[in-house]
Amino acid sequence: MRRHELSDAEWEFVRPLLPVSLRGRKRLDDRRVLNGIVWKFRTGTAWRDVPERYGPWATLHTRFRRWAADGTFDRMLRAAQAKADAAGDIEWLVSVDSTIVRAHQHGAGARKGGLRDPALGRSRGGLTSKIHLACDGRGRPLGFVVTGGNTNDCTRFTAVMEAIRAWLRRRGIPHTIPERADQVGNRARRGSRGGRPLAFDREAYKHRNVVERCFNRLKQWRGVATRYDKTAQSYEAAVTLASLLMWA
Repeated sequence: MRRHELSDAEWEFVRPLLPVSLRGRKRLDDRRVLNGIVWKFRTGTAWRDVPERYGPWATLHTRFRRWAADGTFDRMLRAAQAKADAAGDIEWLVSVDSTIVRAHQHGAGARKGGLRDPALGRSRGGLTSKIHLACDGRGRPLGFVVTGGNTNDCTRFTAVMEAIRAWLRRRGIPHTIPERADQVGNRARRGSRGGRPLAFDREAYKHRNVVERCFNRLKQWRGVATRYDKTAQSYEAAVTLASLLMWA
């Protein structure tokens, strides 16, 4: 096994999750192709610079784009999570946060319907994307949403939680979130219309750093730490692939 390639254990983990080709000519070996895709995103290199030992770069790019477009990576991640859940291997202390990812100039040119990619936003650091993510108590991604870097976290919280809401409801897991001083004052001034205070467990909240550790592990992949992909679909697939291997 070369540096940045799948270990035998990782390959045995993902092999049953890969789609099976039932027609057409025999395709390039899945492990070889997946190693090339993983190598590309772990190093952050361009597709054309992926070593020839993984096969033609165009084949790798085509396979990656196909699996991104048809939801293969998403299905693989959900299958891995379901397998862990069935084995009682998920620690249901869920943490939610976001992280900013700077977009490289090579990833800033795509346009959709005449408009710039909606998962790119201009902020102080230039063009950026933001990953809104929920992870389990062991720092493994449960669900995420990619938006422009100038998107407010609270506007995407519901979208992130939708991916795992059913799991949380089945287990009756409550939420805990700190409330800013100005929010406390505004709620108090509104009286009964201000609603109840947010649930906040100080001891449970001490464990939220697990989501920061999750981001740190994801960003060990240079193709995730910096966005080189022109389309949100490709970048989301890269984050999904990195998340999948965190479950291996």
